Amino acid sequence: MTTARQRRLGRRSLALAATATSALLLAACAAGPTEPPAEGTDPEKLEYLVNVENGNIPPVLEDMSTGVCSAENEDLPLEINSIPQADLDGQIQLLVGQDALPAMFAAGGTPAEGAKLWNAGKLVDFDEALDELGVLDQIEPAAISTIKQLYGGAFSFLPFQYNIEGIFYNKALFAEYGIEEPQTWDELLAASATFKENGIIPLTASGEQGWPITRLLSGYIFRSLGPDALQKVADGEAKLTDEGYVEAAQAIADLGASGYLNDNIASLDYDGAQNEFLNGNAAMFYMGTWALTAVNNPEANKIGVENVGFMPFPGVEGGAGDISQYPSNVGLPSTFGSATFGPKVQAWTKCITENFGEMSLVDQNTISGFKVSDEVWAEQPQLTQDVHERIASSTQSVLWFEALFNAKAGQDSSKNVPLLVTGQMSPEEFMQLLQTDLDAG
Repeated sequence: MTTARQRRLGRRSLALAATATSALLLAACAAGPTEPPAEGTDPEKLEYLVNVENGNIPPVLEDMSTGVCSAENEDLPLEINSIPQADLDGQIQLLVGQDALPAMFAAGGTPAEGAKLWNAGKLVDFDEALDELGVLDQIEPAAISTIKQLYGGAFSFLPFQYNIEGIFYNKALFAEYGIEEPQTWDELLAASATFKENGIIPLTASGEQGWPITRLLSGYIFRSLGPDALQKVADGEAKLTDEGYVEAAQAIADLGASGYLNDNIASLDYDGAQNEFLNGNAAMFYMGTWALTAVNNPEANKIGVENVGFMPFPGVEGGAGDISQYPSNVGLPSTFGSATFGPKVQAWTKCITENFGEMSLVDQNTISGFKVSDEVWAEQPQLTQDVHERIASSTQSVLWFEALFNAKAGQDSSKNVPLLVTGQMSPEEFMQLLQTDLDAG
């Protein structure tokens, strides 16, 4: 492993669920799973196709190519090609059709489309490959579990990011008003009422992007109906129009009706919502732990990192879920093509698995699903250490609202959820719209 170096703040990577909105049509993927070759043919270079918005992975890989992985880079030079996220799906589709996938590439489309690539035998089986390389134990089990939930049961993508989600809260404001960390939804509502009465935004969220609000909806669904509630919808065993799901939508609509969200939520973007919290105007901010980059940045965080706490989405009285079940994601993950997984690519894969986690944490302040030594964790800010402990002790994770949706349902969800919390669309109408999208396939 490398030695720890002074942290330098990196650019925020986009969350997978926030960006995966287009579908990838792979006719060749209609067949069932096929065994990928045990060893492919090495290409002339380690080409990595990635979305240009990703500010975390490329700089770390570039540092590795001149440092800890310099020998691997000499044998197989790294070449990073970046294209806009909006174009990534189409480019992968084109390359699949030409049988010309690069050795390494970022995921495109919805998770279901990544599963199609696996079923077509296009991806490496990392359960097998990393075990043969002797580094499978360098991946956090919770990260592997999340990937398998997303990609049809296969460990076919690598967790260059690993985020859990919860509520960042202003500990100073909570202390000032004598509020304990809410354990239940009713306690969260009581705290929100207190903050509103004192001119403080209880909970800040971006309605412009939409998904930060639907995260609240899925959080309530998981706590009330259980961790498999949205899988049941995907499997056709339940519908979003069923009573319990509509009740969850009503609970989130009530947040808006009670004035517990931003007044300008429909037009508020991600950075604006985050800044409301970091400037001390809002008491709580539901977000994934990718937000630690901003929270740990003293220039961005005006309330001080020592005043920021992190808590799970609260429980719902009588619900089937548990607050220890954190929503989790792996950002926009990357993978290796099976056809080019030769000895030199495998050597790169081993070096990445052994070193990426530490370098990403130290250099980019970004948590991945690769393990990091206890000594390096001990050098991180206390809040980051707290998140790590939650990840390491997690035994069950859940996904997020749109994770198992088709592209149309995902788009309509983010587009219309601001109408739900501003009273322009009823919970029944919102859930019916999405269920219609799901029924259409």
